[in-house]
Amino acid sequence: MGVSGCGKSTVARLAAERLGWEMDEADDFHPPQNVARMARGVPLTDHDRLPWLTALRDRMSARADGGRSTVLACSALKRSYRDLLRGARCRVRFVFLDGTPQAVAERLAGRSGHFMPASLLESQFADLEPLAGDEDGVTVALTGAPEEITGEALGRLGLLAPPPA
Repeated sequence: MGVSGCGKSTVARLAAERLGWEMDEADDFHPPQNVARMARGVPLTDHDRLPWLTALRDRMSARADGGRSTVLACSALKRSYRDLLRGARCRVRFVFLDGTPQAVAERLAGRSGHFMPASLLESQFADLEPLAGDEDGVTVALTGAPEEITGEALGRLGLLAPPPA
């Protein structure tokens, strides 16, 4: 979880590969009207996000019902959004990719082909409610390479097997 441009998709892809789990990109679940709003630089409201978050929760539940685990790259900026996702029929844990507005803006400047304009970054930071201590997950600083960030997150979640003796 985290703001646009923090590396969610990259870290989620790496985590899914390391764990052998399936991965979903939450952006792929936005209805066309949400994508159009964001592309125009209009922030989404909680009302706009509700069907999207519900679809994500239901996707995780369906996978869990089939005995499969999912890594989901999703902004999940507010606790209320995370609470909805935690309603899935499986254990839902979060990795908050924490970076400064300046660091994330630099990452966004190098990204192309995404509907989310850099102009919405400020609104994302305004909405951001960092992972709280009573939420199941970890906060990882955006100070290393994606592989290092992924390794730290999986290690702190206890999802990496210890190296052979």
